Amino acid sequence: MLPDTHFARIQKSFERQGLMMHWGARLLRVEPGLCEVALPYSDKVTQQQAGFHGGAVGALADIAGGYAALTMVAEGMEVVSVEYKINFLAAFQGGELRATGRVVKAGRRVIVSTADVVHVAADGKESPCAVMQQTLMPVPQTY
Repeated sequence: MLPDTHFARIQKSFERQGLMMHWGARLLRVEPGLCEVALPYSDKVTQQQAGFHGGAVGALADIAGGYAALTMVAEGMEVVSVEYKINFLAAFQGGELRATGRVVKAGRRVIVSTADVVHVAADGKESPCAVMQQTLMPVPQTY
C-alpha cells in the first residue's frame, strides 16, 4: 500500500473528477501501479435497456488505469489519456462495477496501463464485464 500521503494525492485528484462524483464512484484501493474504483448502478449510468452504459464502463476503466499511472509519476505531475481500446464482454444491471487499473510499463514520455472491469452482483458474485488497454502521457499539474 502507498503511504497515506500518496493515497491522499490520488483521492484529492479523484474528488476533482466531476463525472465520477456525479455518478457516485468510489476510490477503493491504491497501490504503486494499481488503482481500483467502484461505480454503483443507478439511472445516471444506464442506457435505454437499463444496463450499464458502455460510456460509463469506458470512463470507469479510463479512470482506474489513469490513476494507476498517476501513482508512477512525480509529485507536481498529472497524466492524460492519449488513447484507449476497450472490449465489452457482457452487459449488466444492478450491483456495481469495479475497475482495477494496472500499469504495464511506465516510461518518461508514455505510460501503458490496463483495466479489468467486473460486475459485482448483490450476492457478491463477480463476472467479467470489460477489458481495456490505454496509453497515457505525463503532463505538468495545472491546478
